[in-house]
Amino acid sequence: MATEDYLRQDCQIVHGIPIVYAFSFDWDRIENFQSRPDDIVIATYPKSGEFSVLEKSNLMVCHFFMMPAFYKVFFPLGMQISIQLLTNLMGCLFPGTTWLSEIVDMILNNGDPDKCKRDAIFNKVPMLEFVVPGKMPAGTEQLTHMPSPRMVKTHLPVNLLPKSFWDKGCKIIYMARNAKDVAVSFYHFDLMNKLHPYPGSWDDYLEKFMTGKTMIFGSWYDHVKNWWDKRNDHVILYLFYEDMKEDPKREIKKIIHFLGKNLDESVVDNIIYHTSFDVMKNNPMTNYRMAPAAVMDHSISPFMRKGKMLYNFSDHFLNF
Repeated sequence: MATEDYLRQDCQIVHGIPIVYAFSFDWDRIENFQSRPDDIVIATYPKSGEFSVLEKSNLMVCHFFMMPAFYKVFFPLGMQISIQLLTNLMGCLFPGTTWLSEIVDMILNNGDPDKCKRDAIFNKVPMLEFVVPGKMPAGTEQLTHMPSPRMVKTHLPVNLLPKSFWDKGCKIIYMARNAKDVAVSFYHFDLMNKLHPYPGSWDDYLEKFMTGKTMIFGSWYDHVKNWWDKRNDHVILYLFYEDMKEDPKREIKKIIHFLGKNLDESVVDNIIYHTSFDVMKNNPMTNYRMAPAAVMDHSISPFMRKGKMLYNFSDHFLNF
């Protein structure tokens, strides 16, 4: 099939989960993927880590959404949560999986930024399920030829992660984020990512997000909760985007400890600097400008952007 045949297609259902059309073919390559014991899996629900830099401080941040014990309350309330909403929200996009991937790469390379510029982030940390026939290689193919330790990115729900990762006890880092922010960020991402179905109107999209039944990679709630529950029987470091944003040094030290590394404070500070938004947005290895334009239309919504009106919470949520 030509590349165009994969664009803006409806998702395919794989074991009950909606999967990007282009990713869904030859699913055996996912199920039969062979992990290595020292693989590091970086998992998130899509759009679970965009920076939201508030230029005005009249927003009452609702930490209600941040703890898994309260996640199930979110949907029955129909988002009727009492929050003082900003009329104007200035922000920037900074994909959390990319942020987390670059942090892990910096840690593994002892904070050496030159080593971390060896290739684009999507080649250094391939997305397991990703493939764009004729444009970009399958993540499984890239990973097969990579030296250890490999970093593996995925948005797969717990039940679709290949069995090999569980059997070999691979370390997994999961990052969760406030559902309200995920919904808006995912909508803007779907507008620019041509591999995804066209999102339609915001109102329809939000209804779809709340039910979760037809969202790519399934329900946000099921995703974050099932990964949370999996901590009970597997080696998983479960992080929250809000915590990472609040105190990056504290959270990065958790990752360093989890990976069994011992780095000096100066190295940690260097990692914080080189994984900051201002540095990464100008780094062609992390800003996805190297991705084919046929797949990502940066003119609609740049993969990483700052200082522009991103979205207006009152416009998006006032009626819910």
